[in-house]
Formats: sequence, structure tokens, C-alpha cells
Amino acid sequence: MKASRQQPNKSWIRRIDWVLIGILVIFAIISVVFIKSAMGGGQYSANFSIKQIIYYILGFIIAFAIMVISPKRIMKYTYTLYGILCVLLIVLLVMPETAITPIINGAKSWYSFGPISIQPSEFMKIILILMLAKIVSRHNKYTFNKSLETDFKLFFKLLIVTGIPMALIFLQNDLGTTLVCLAILTGVLIVSGISWKILAPIFLTILSIGAFFILSIIFKPSLIENGFGIKTYQLGRIASWLDPYSYSSGDGYHLTESLKAIGSGQLLGKGLNHGEVYIPENHTDFIFSVVGEEFGFIGAVLLIILFIVLMFHLVRLANKNTIIYNKIYIIGFMTLVLFHAVQNMGMTVQLLPITGIPLPFISYGGSSLWSLMTGVGVILSIYYHQPVPYQPDFLRSKSYTN
Repeated sequence: MKASRQQPNKSWIRRIDWVLIGILVIFAIISVVFIKSAMGGGQYSANFSIKQIIYYILGFIIAFAIMVISPKRIMKYTYTLYGILCVLLIVLLVMPETAITPIINGAKSWYSFGPISIQPSEFMKIILILMLAKIVSRHNKYTFNKSLETDFKLFFKLLIVTGIPMALIFLQNDLGTTLVCLAILTGVLIVSGISWKILAPIFLTILSIGAFFILSIIFKPSLIENGFGIKTYQLGRIASWLDPYSYSSGDGYHLTESLKAIGSGQLLGKGLNHGEVYIPENHTDFIFSVVGEEFGFIGAVLLIILFIVLMFHLVRLANKNTIIYNKIYIIGFMTLVLFHAVQNMGMTVQLLPITGIPLPFISYGGSSLWSLMTGVGVILSIYYHQPVPYQPDFLRSKSYTN
């Protein structure tokens, strides 16, 4: 009886999350089609759509390879992987610019090996989720008398583990990924079981500080410059976000062109491969603008619905799972994808500042896609190795909490 409760009893084919695989295949098709369409402007000599197909094939191989590894074994090596990624981030900071550690778009965030470039910060996001999930699960296992004191201990553990890579990534001049790490921490904190007597004041303080800076930039930028030593030109991205047409020849150029492209698409769009508005690097961070221009409001909404379907599926998986480590990981990964999607789409329509965050599973890029597929691989592993059927709380397995 014990073995039947801890081991899956379905065939290996039925133990694969085909719903998640199907959603990803649809994402892959959309990604390749619109990256191919973005090539039509003539600003690129390379065919990035072919490269994206290769990236997706390798991504699926990575996901399926991780799927066969049990969550318990993944959890076992989480600390080691976290340490390795931190070392790689530190090396990028201390090494001078070389062919292996080039500076790209003002940031030294990549290791370049010929045609392949790897960005450690992308993979750190997945390892960070694993770390936070492990810390929460172990804390809950060994905490027998929950109190504000134990909640504070858990909060500071999560804060320190997140703060180290955040600082290293921020020093690489990568604000977007730094914010993603902060979003992951926020999502995990909400479901970690920490009392809202602790979380509510912290969240309100952060929101108040953010609102203060934004309102000061809008109504009295001299306060920021004189009081905090931040120069006006350093606020260019925020200023161009608030008033892009006043900066249309500089920091606001991408945003004004994005607004023009999406607006010109109207309800049904201009049709595939009929985009006319020029947006530099539109196959990466501004791929949503291509969707809006060529398929209009309807196409953009359908893409948003696909992300909602993915979110709903992840919530369903987390809700069904009785193992804290698995549940926290799924929520953390969902937070990652949700923040990426909302931030990317929001910045193309002026709802949010431009941060250089790609649209998950859609934008062109090897490291970004491979890191996401690594995260997907962990979810597939959770589904593949889960006991069937789910046990009630008093029977759940303790095998992943060590």
C-alpha cells in the first residue's frame, strides 16, 4: 500500500502533462510566425525565425530531459545550482570585456561561445524559484509552533536568498531582470504562509515609496535630483514613458512607434506580413507590437487569452498538489511568466515603463526561452512523478520535504 501511494501508477505517456505541452506548441507556432513576419521590414540579414525553431527544439529537449528527474532529486541539488549561478554572475562583474564576456547594449550579462550566447541571469530566475520553494518547504517542516517570530525568520531567509542575485544582476545594468526577481519574491511571499501582519506594512511601504518617486518625477523632478542625487537625464526612460512624444527622437522612439503600430492595426489588423511601421528589434522586446499591427485588437486579445489559459492551468496544478515544495514552485513560475507577460505587453501600450523584458515564449532569444523551458521541465517533472490519485492531507507523502 505504501508503494502505491508514493509511486505513479499510470503509463509514462499518461503521466505527461499534454495540456501544458499543447499550450507551448501553440506559443512556438505564434513565436516563429511573428518573428518571421518581423523580418519583412528588411532591417535584418539573418533569418531569426529559423533560429527560433532551433531554440524551441532544444528547449523541448531540455524540458523533457528535466521531466524524468524527480522533484526530490532536483530539490537536492538546488543549493549547488544556486551557488554555481551566483559565481557565474560574479565572474561577469569582475572580468574585463572579452570575446567570451562581451558588452551588449550597455550590459555585460552574457557568456558568448561563438554563435551561442548564454545569459546566467535568465537561468538564475528559475533556480531562485527552486531555492525559495525549498526554503519555504523546509521551514514549514521544521516549524512546530508558528508565530510572528518564525514568520520574520522565514521572511529574512527569503529576502537574503533573493537579494544576493538581485544585487549581482542590478550591477550588470539589467534592471528588467532585477524587477523579475523582485516579482518572484513577492509571489512566493504571498503564498508562503507568512502573516499579513508582516507582509501588509512591507507592501504598503514599498508602494508608497514607488508612488512618491513617480509623482515627484511628474510634478517636481528637482526634488529627486537635489534630494537623492539622481540626475534628470538618468530618469529618461520614465520621462519618455510619461510623455513619449516629447522624446520621440530619443528615449521615446520605440514607444511612439509601438503605439503607432498597434493603433494602426485597429480591430482586425493589416494581415500577416503586412506590417508597415518600423520598430528596431521588433522581433525581441516589441514582438507584441507586431501582433497588434498585423492582427489588430482581436489578435492581441487572443494572445492574452492564451496566456490566461496557461495561468489557469498552472493554478489548477498548484491547487491539486499537496506537497508544499511543488506548490510553491508552480506559483513562483506562474508569477515569473505573468510578470513578464504583463510588463512586456504593458510597456508596448504605455501602461508600464520600458524595461527590456521579453514576452515569454514569444520573443526571440535563446537564453530566455531555454530558461523558461527549464522551468517548464520542473513542472513536467512534478506532474510526471506525482502520486496518483492525489492523497488527502493526512496521507500526503513527505518524500519531497527533506
